[in-house]
Amino acid sequence: MPAIAIVGAQWGDEGKGKATDLLGGRVDYVVKPNGGNNAGHTVVVGGEKFELKLLPAGILSPNAVPVIGNGVVVNLEALFEEIDGLESRGQRCDHLRISANAHLVAPYHQTMDKVTERFLGKRAIGTTGRGIGPTYMDKVGRLGIRVQDVFDESILRQKIEGALRQKNELLVKLYNRRAITVDEIAEYFLSYAERLRPMVVDSTILLNDALDDGKVVLMEGGQATYLDVDHGTYPFVTSSNPTAGGASVGAGIGPTRFTRTIGIVKAYTTRVGAGPFPTELFDEDGMGTRLRTVGGEFGVNTGRPRRTGWYDAVMARHATRINGFTDYFLTKLDVLTGIEQIPVCVAYDVDGVRHDEMPMTQTEFHHAQPVFEYFDGWTEDISGARTLDDLPANARDYVLALEKMSGTRISAIGVGPGRDQVVQVRDLIED
Repeated sequence: MPAIAIVGAQWGDEGKGKATDLLGGRVDYVVKPNGGNNAGHTVVVGGEKFELKLLPAGILSPNAVPVIGNGVVVNLEALFEEIDGLESRGQRCDHLRISANAHLVAPYHQTMDKVTERFLGKRAIGTTGRGIGPTYMDKVGRLGIRVQDVFDESILRQKIEGALRQKNELLVKLYNRRAITVDEIAEYFLSYAERLRPMVVDSTILLNDALDDGKVVLMEGGQATYLDVDHGTYPFVTSSNPTAGGASVGAGIGPTRFTRTIGIVKAYTTRVGAGPFPTELFDEDGMGTRLRTVGGEFGVNTGRPRRTGWYDAVMARHATRINGFTDYFLTKLDVLTGIEQIPVCVAYDVDGVRHDEMPMTQTEFHHAQPVFEYFDGWTEDISGARTLDDLPANARDYVLALEKMSGTRISAIGVGPGRDQVVQVRDLIED
């Protein structure tokens, strides 16, 4: 049976949680393969809104086992706060499983994240300040602490000591902060050990055995393609690989086991934090505020207003290549209702030269100006649509135009915040 990857095709916040939730009742395992508690999802169940930060959206499915994969960085304090919050609302969390190889966010990672951003000044990346980047830096630098280390105090203390030797030099001598002790960090981690222990598994064996047994495993990606550290708008990116290839690595499942790779793409574009954004709206006509307000474009984790802009078909087409998308799930089409003319970016103008594909260099993309085509809008309420034929002609034409421009088929369309407010064009698990 298949492994299926869900991947954001823009700069995140595309509605991946909704897509995961839609499939959750039909899959056996839902895996978060990358990111940390900086990668939130909003899911509406029975009219009730759940904002998930570290936990997979599959935690809300009664039939699926939610798994935090080896590629995730885990803040234990945030993890248990989120679990407690869900359980207080009657949600079950005892079926959660966490990879023994996932790395842990230490308090000093959050400190380093904040002081580094402040130190960078105008060159700040716009991180969430949750220590995600510094944790991945330690992972790659072989100074990381993994989930399994919490169960061996001797190894845990050795690793903390090795990490702090460098961190304290920076904190004290460069950033004028106090030194952090091994004892306080060890005590922090050890306080979670017993509650954590029943959740920890060898996730590679768990998931591959599940596939061998005919189970369906869904990868729920955090962040998105253009936040990928290799393929995104570097340096304004995250510190992991939230692309389809990263989902394979972050879950310990071989790439040949994936049968579907589903890109989640918003019917317009948003971005949080700094970095280039060719179709960004600067509110000369108030349209950016309209999209932000109607679309509820505020960060799940930070509450920050998202930057808004029109759909970028060049980016979507390139994301299709990078991830090998078999399908797109187009979200928030309903937000565009009532707009008379809807622009779509079909190419870029870079210093007078037309680019029909993504420019090769950071400099060119930074100077890219959108070349728009315009589509007639619609005024009809589409929230009750469940098939393509239910959509007004102009809405249907808009979807079909995006499909042609974006490099793969659009198989589902979000027409409202509810879990059932989806136009299902074709099955996302089986053809």
